[in-house]
Amino acid sequence: MLQQETLEPAWLDAFEAVLTRCAVQRGDTVAVLSESQSRPALVALARLAAARLGAQVFSVEMPSLFSSDLPVARSTGASPVLRNIAPVVSALAGSTLVVDCTVEGLMHAPELPAILKGGARVIYVSNEHPEALVRLLPDNTIEPLVKDHVKRLRAAKRMRVTSAAGTDLTISLQGAVCGGNWGYTTRPGTMTHWPGGLALAFPAARSVNGTLVLAEGDVNLTFKRYLDRAVTLRIEDDYVTRIEGTGTDADLMRSYIEAWGDRDAYAVSHVGYGLNAKARWDSMAMYDKRDFNGTELRAFAGNFLYSTGANEVAGRHTLGHFDLPLRNCTVQLDGATVVDAGKVVA
Repeated sequence: MLQQETLEPAWLDAFEAVLTRCAVQRGDTVAVLSESQSRPALVALARLAAARLGAQVFSVEMPSLFSSDLPVARSTGASPVLRNIAPVVSALAGSTLVVDCTVEGLMHAPELPAILKGGARVIYVSNEHPEALVRLLPDNTIEPLVKDHVKRLRAAKRMRVTSAAGTDLTISLQGAVCGGNWGYTTRPGTMTHWPGGLALAFPAARSVNGTLVLAEGDVNLTFKRYLDRAVTLRIEDDYVTRIEGTGTDADLMRSYIEAWGDRDAYAVSHVGYGLNAKARWDSMAMYDKRDFNGTELRAFAGNFLYSTGANEVAGRHTLGHFDLPLRNCTVQLDGATVVDAGKVVA
């Protein structure tokens, strides 16, 4: 059982390997971004790995922010710590690489476009126990696989998702922004996260309709919880209009989403599917909640990932957010099956 986060040689080797895949070279400027509640081991490993590669490393630590008048937010991908402080954003934008060790990450943060526009590339190190990051070190197979599926998403007009549990969801991909992630990036002005291994689409407004059934064993990553009972979401023009089900899982979803007092918290953020054969659905059972952010469960091969919350493509901004990886779904793009009952089709 994992007890300590004393730095281990294998962890440092993994960080060095990922930064090498991010094309860090001697003399590059690497900013290690953290906050007061960041996991210290991740910050130290990022700094040491960049130094090993001969980079000019500097650290930016921001105070973590807390709110007494909002619900507890977890796994949002939208760290608030930068607060649009211009000198901080400028320093990050002027770097070769930003290693993002904030708790929630900058994926949906409002400052990210300015950082990327400056030419920096950003890698968010998901707030996991380092042992999980080592297990999910990217290899040479994941990038071409993800790129292939992103091409399929971009070429398709419609996604349909079905399952034996009762899911039947239709998603228009016209006007969607599609992308993917394989755990490293070499191109200026781009962002990635480690672990990686998924293909995603952010649909345009009024694109998603149907029924999504979260079956027993599916996951609500906001709560870091496997479902014990089925929950059915009725979705009309992007918005969850009804959350059906009995028991704690349904009650938690209804209570939490309502607490934001924001209709857009009910709307679709992104949809996609996992492609990482190293990632495991059952891994959440092995970690305490504080040790686990759940990116592995977003990426495990064959899951269908449905997320609610912010979606810039549809012009919606909200702090309410659910990431919901589902097993055993079939995903079709213009009628061609890419995931068959939870198995990726090559």
